[in-house]
Amino acid sequence: MSRLQTKRVFDPPKRDDGYRVLVDRLWPRGVKKTDLGHDEWLKTVAPSGSLRRWFGHDPDRFDAFAERYRQELEGNEDVERLAEIAAERPVTLLYAAKDREHNHARVLVDIIKGHLGKG
Repeated sequence: MSRLQTKRVFDPPKRDDGYRVLVDRLWPRGVKKTDLGHDEWLKTVAPSGSLRRWFGHDPDRFDAFAERYRQELEGNEDVERLAEIAAERPVTLLYAAKDREHNHARVLVDIIKGHLGKG
């Protein structure tokens, strides 16, 4: 199984990042599209706007946010596609949130790992 990791969009790209996917619904402020160094922008795996606003990056709401986000992604074909890519090579999920521990990309890694375990 390939390596799966998360990085903030402001972290410099590294050679071992593998396939770099922006997983935010909105383009990150202050980042030029030509400067991100990404392979794909996959808005379809980002939390809905209403869920993102409800969460508000409040660590006390993170567990509930993660559960709701998992429900939103049930049956999402792009999650399965990311799992297929991760089975072949390293994947780095890029996100803009300041909090490195309480963000949707961390939840998405766990979801993708769950899909990898099904194969």
